[in-house]
This record gives sequence, C-alpha cells and structure tokens, in this order.
Amino acid sequence: MPADAGPLGVLRRDPARAAVLTDFDGTLAPIVPDPETAAPLPEAPRVLQALAERFAVVAVISGRPVSFLARHLAVPAPGVRLYGGYGAEWMEDGIVHVDGAVEPWVEPARSVLAAARAEAPPGVGIEDKGWAVTLHWRPAPEAGAWAEDFAARWSAATGMVLQPGRMAVEFRPPVAFDKGSVVERLAAPCSAACFAGDDAGDLAAFGALDRLALTGVHGVRVAVADTESPAELVDRADVVVEGPAEALTLLRGLLDPM
Repeated sequence: MPADAGPLGVLRRDPARAAVLTDFDGTLAPIVPDPETAAPLPEAPRVLQALAERFAVVAVISGRPVSFLARHLAVPAPGVRLYGGYGAEWMEDGIVHVDGAVEPWVEPARSVLAAARAEAPPGVGIEDKGWAVTLHWRPAPEAGAWAEDFAARWSAATGMVLQPGRMAVEFRPPVAFDKGSVVERLAAPCSAACFAGDDAGDLAAFGALDRLALTGVHGVRVAVADTESPAELVDRADVVVEGPAEALTLLRGLLDPM
C-alpha cells in the first residue's frame, strides 16, 4: 500500500504532529533461532533516522533491553527514541534509565534464572534481563511443553507475570507498564500515530491507539504478519504487511514526497 493512500496517509498530512512507533524483533529485524544474533535489516537505522528528521516522534518500543537496541540501532538522529523491556527502560542522552518499580523484582528474576539454567533441556535459550527472564525454544521446538510447565510453576512461586512470545515466554514484574503505556505517552500530544508490531506483546500498543482515538488522535495499527502471528493482531490491524522487509518498505514510503 502506498504511504499516501489508505490509513497511513493521515500521518503524512501533518508530520510535525505525527508519531511513527515500531517494535524491533519481527518488525525491523527478522526472527532468528538464536535471539542474541538478531539484527535489523541493514537499511532500518537509516530509515529511522530519516523519519526522525521529518516526524514529531519516532520510537522503537521493544521487549529487548534498551542497551541491545542501542547497539543495533545506533542512529545519529536525536529524535529516534529507544524503549526496552516493554517500556521499563529507556535511553536518554546515551544513558540507560530503568523504572524504579522493577527493582524489587531483581531477586525473584535471579531465582527464575538459576532454576531455568539448572533445569532447561538442551537448546533452550535463557535471556537474562536483570529484572526479567525470557525463555526461547525456537532452536528446540520439542522443549515447548517443558517451558510452558516451568513458566507456570515459577510464575506461581515468584509472583512474576508471563508475557507470551513467538516460541518464547518472558517472566516480567507485575507492574503497570507495557508497550501500550509508552505509545499512549508518546502519541498523546500528536494528531496521528502508527504502531507496527508482530506479536502478542504488541496488542497493548494497538489498545493504546484505540484509547487515543477517543481523544482525537488518529491511530494506525500495522500488523507485521507471518504464519506465527497471533490471529487477534492481524484481525485488529488497519494495515497488514508480510515480514520486516515489507514493514520497512511501508515505513520508507512515509518519506516519499506528497
């Protein structure tokens, strides 16, 4: 879909009052078996930089640690904002800031981390985020049942909540932040905003756009879909593209002359 047609056209009418918001994994970066090797499409940092020079707000909002995003999206444009941990972390003036509400959950996360390292079958990836832990079983699909059982047991034992992902599950502190809270805060001053995402964690961002619509902000929900995408994400989207390459093409189209 050309960016000057359909739902995305509303962002181009007044870029100085529009927000372009996006996820990372599965949206700017292809999904890979080992999450530590994930990298954005080569052109993604340049496109983000160009968008930041035109639009009021440009941000990447991810479940990844913000330091990971900074390493892979090192763009010189100061307008590109980075939020990690579903909004619990953010980069400001080159410094990583962490919401104090997650600090009491560092010790429970360490307990989960130690148990996962002791019990996990071969092939299960264990991602330590300090105050959160993510299990990945894409390299070992047969371990999915173990991971789901482990997650249920240790969520009950620690009080940490579970965020399902694509062949992954994350233990998170039960505090009131998610991608939707970041979207709502960033886009509230704008006249229009879009969010592009591919997974269940991005439904909160779609929900934020729904709430903002009640205040007059025109929201555009973009699903970056493949065979693993949640049906609800696709059903609720205003625009559906296939994979990161099409998502980047769509974002690049926002830069085309009117």
